[in-house]
Amino acid sequence: MAGRVGIVAASTTKFEAAKPYEHLMDLVVEVTDKVVEAAGINLKDDVEAVVSCSQDFWDGRTISSMPIPDAVCSHLKDESKVAGDGAYAVLYGAMHILSGDNKLILVVSHCEESITDGNMIENWSIDHIYHRWLGLDYTMGAAMQARRYMDKYKVTPEQFAKVVVKNKGNARKNKLAQEAMDLTIDQVLKSKMLADPITALQKKPVSDGACAMILASEEVARKLTPNPVWITGIGNFYEHHNLGDRDLAECDALIKSAKRAYKMAGINNPVKDLDLVELSEYYAPQELLWTEGLGLCGRGEGGKLIDSGKTQLKGEIPVNPSGGLLSGAPVTVAGMARVAEAVWQLQGKAGEHQVQGAKRAVAHGCDGLAGQMHCVLVLEKGGK
Repeated sequence: MAGRVGIVAASTTKFEAAKPYEHLMDLVVEVTDKVVEAAGINLKDDVEAVVSCSQDFWDGRTISSMPIPDAVCSHLKDESKVAGDGAYAVLYGAMHILSGDNKLILVVSHCEESITDGNMIENWSIDHIYHRWLGLDYTMGAAMQARRYMDKYKVTPEQFAKVVVKNKGNARKNKLAQEAMDLTIDQVLKSKMLADPITALQKKPVSDGACAMILASEEVARKLTPNPVWITGIGNFYEHHNLGDRDLAECDALIKSAKRAYKMAGINNPVKDLDLVELSEYYAPQELLWTEGLGLCGRGEGGKLIDSGKTQLKGEIPVNPSGGLLSGAPVTVAGMARVAEAVWQLQGKAGEHQVQGAKRAVAHGCDGLAGQMHCVLVLEKGGK
């Protein structure tokens, strides 16, 4: 990677099932004010460009970025919108810096899932000729993916449930998490069945909130903070849109994304070279599959990995020490929140769920039916 991009500061709201008394703009103002203060900059004069992340369907309005200029002072500035996962907004912000066009960028993402019908929105993202009329949504897609995964690699429902127990347990140490609880495997498996084998506790909850981040060139980042976090590797790929063209027990797009990011960052052995991973598990089975895609274990070994305890908070390679998406984060914000959590870990600001001595992390975002597209970012602790 030519030059380096630094993340100076990050902020999120507390994620909640609903924020009925806050407008979307209020959420953006909240996180923008916090991140600007943390970075020690002037929003109007210092920020050169803004990358926002939102989606018209989820916001319930056309051109969902329309409220953003007033909230982030982007009038007469370059303001771009990413309509997808927040990790892609961070990637796009980094591209602004690497291009040489800008030296200081604000990236912000927002969503209030509670104001609309998520199942309908997911259905409308699916192929309109062959699949949409079947009534499919992402939960059904995840269930088909989990079944194929179980059949091909003999992964078990109990191993899926262990992901929930781990992540919601980790969330008890994270004051920003939406759902934190102590659970047993039996409680997870006996929660309401949504689409076999996915139960209610194995699905990300409906969530409202926002996230913001300040990205800067290496020169500017070093001036603003003695503790920047460097983006040293980036990779993203898309799967086939048609589910029938994919083997749902595999995640080729994630494998390719991770390999590209690792090569850029000089990572040869992810388990030994990384200190933690924040990944986007919209459904519990996906965490096991995504750990395979990220090279934390071999293909078909995600179940064995969770059984080993290596992905626990104090394990060899902690996965989602924050509690992950199963503990709450809105779509569009999800991947960016994973980046924020990784940033705080590397800055030593993660609080009770801090991974001691963390120097290098991976943040992962995904979007689409059964994880159609993936984005991987390698982050490294800055300082002298």
